[in-house]
Amino acid sequence: MDGRRITLAAEPLTAHAFAPYGDVIEAREDSPFHTINRGFARRFDDLATIDTSAERGTTAVAIVRARPHALPFNVAMLERHLLGSQAFVPLSGQGYLVVVALAGPVPDGSSLRCFLCANGQGVNYARGTWHHPLLAIGAESDFLVIDRAGPPGALDCEEHRLKDANVWIPAPG
Repeated sequence: MDGRRITLAAEPLTAHAFAPYGDVIEAREDSPFHTINRGFARRFDDLATIDTSAERGTTAVAIVRARPHALPFNVAMLERHLLGSQAFVPLSGQGYLVVVALAGPVPDGSSLRCFLCANGQGVNYARGTWHHPLLAIGAESDFLVIDRAGPPGALDCEEHRLKDANVWIPAPG
C-alpha cells in the first residue's frame, strides 16, 4: 500500500458475490429443500462445505458471544485457517460485517471486500480464506461456530497485521 486511505463499502451478502471466499449459509426460497416432520418443516441441505479433517482434525460446534465494534472501524489485521473451514451463523438477529480476501499470499488493503450480513445469513470461510475476526455491529451478538478442532501443535490460525493499515469501514449514513 502507498499510504492512501482505503474505504471499504459494505456490500450486501449474496451467494454469488461471496463464492470466491466460501459459502453463504441461508435458507433462500430458491434453494432446494425437502419437507420433514409430516410437512410442518422444510429442510435445506448442503448449505456449506464443512472442511475439518486435515491433520486429524474433528468438527467442533461452539457458541461465540461477540461484543459490537463501533463504526468507523480500522481494519488492521486479518487471519486465516490453514487446516479447515470456519462457519459463523448468527443467533441474535443482528446484522454483522464480514471482511475477506482471497486465499493465497498475504493480501493488501486494496484486495479486501466487506459484506453486510443480514439477519438469517451465515458464512462459511473456505480453508485458507483471509478474514477479519467477528465484526458484530449494533449490539452484542451470539454466533453458532462450526470449525476445526485438532491435536495440539497443528498450526491452524495464522494472523497478519496489514502493512500501513489505513483501511476503514465507514459509519452508516
